[in-house]
Amino acid sequence: MPRAGTQGRDDGAERPDGRGREVVAGNLAVAAKLRAYADLLEQQGADGFREKAYRRAADTVAALDRPVGEILDEEGRAGLIALPGVGKGIAGAIAEMVASGRWAQLERLSGELSPEKLFQTIPGIGPKLAERLAGELHLETLEDLEAALHLEAAPLKGLGPRRREAITAILAERLGRPALRSQGGDVPQPNVGLLLQVDDMYRTRAAAGTLRKIAPKRFNPTGEAWLPVLHARHDDWHFTALYSNTKLAHQLDRTHDWVVIYFQQEGHGEGRCTVVTESHGPMKGRRVVRGRERDCQEAAGLA
Repeated sequence: MPRAGTQGRDDGAERPDGRGREVVAGNLAVAAKLRAYADLLEQQGADGFREKAYRRAADTVAALDRPVGEILDEEGRAGLIALPGVGKGIAGAIAEMVASGRWAQLERLSGELSPEKLFQTIPGIGPKLAERLAGELHLETLEDLEAALHLEAAPLKGLGPRRREAITAILAERLGRPALRSQGGDVPQPNVGLLLQVDDMYRTRAAAGTLRKIAPKRFNPTGEAWLPVLHARHDDWHFTALYSNTKLAHQLDRTHDWVVIYFQQEGHGEGRCTVVTESHGPMKGRRVVRGRERDCQEAAGLA
């Protein structure tokens, strides 16, 4: 069996097993999305390091003589990570594309993110449940969904234990890894001081009108390009910040207060947090990272 990463023909010619065109078509579709993401990073002013990383990964995938889906099935994410130029973050992106044919990270930056449609690619999730997952729990990606399913207290109305277990198993298989609980988590968290710096930079530059804006398709009937996007780098951390474009943010008129920050340390997967203006308690009127209020209070010397 040829090893993952072996470069082969890219002209679509049939291989002895008759899967040449299938391999090329599938891998080129993944590579095209990786290049499209690199193009968006370039257009939106991200640092050149990330852009080049995604282009390198695209070249690697396009040259493979095995389908990336086969590598994922047989070797899990470790097989993808072993490919030249493919780290944990890009391996996660490829796994999502193989699982659903979509990539939330790319759709987010292009303003086309629709978590409801993404979740419906999972057997057992219909339109109503998909709407609750996106609208009530604010989930966006398959990995968000996987994490929520492992939180026993997650308010997933209408999702019984058997259905929950079945969806969890499908996600683990499609994302090419064992159950999440056995992993222990692999996404490092930036300190709250750094997250608040990114939040301040984003809101300052958004107010000054110096950031590129995208026109999200969700909750935007006029098609206006109103959502600013910031890409920033600090040491080995990469950040992308946008105002929240969730249903709840619009209902509460917080679309220009809640800032969603996506973060990724080199060699690891992507994480996410939301920064808001606190409405009560000792931090009232100050910016806090949701879920890390205590850390913010200590950083402000108010603990």
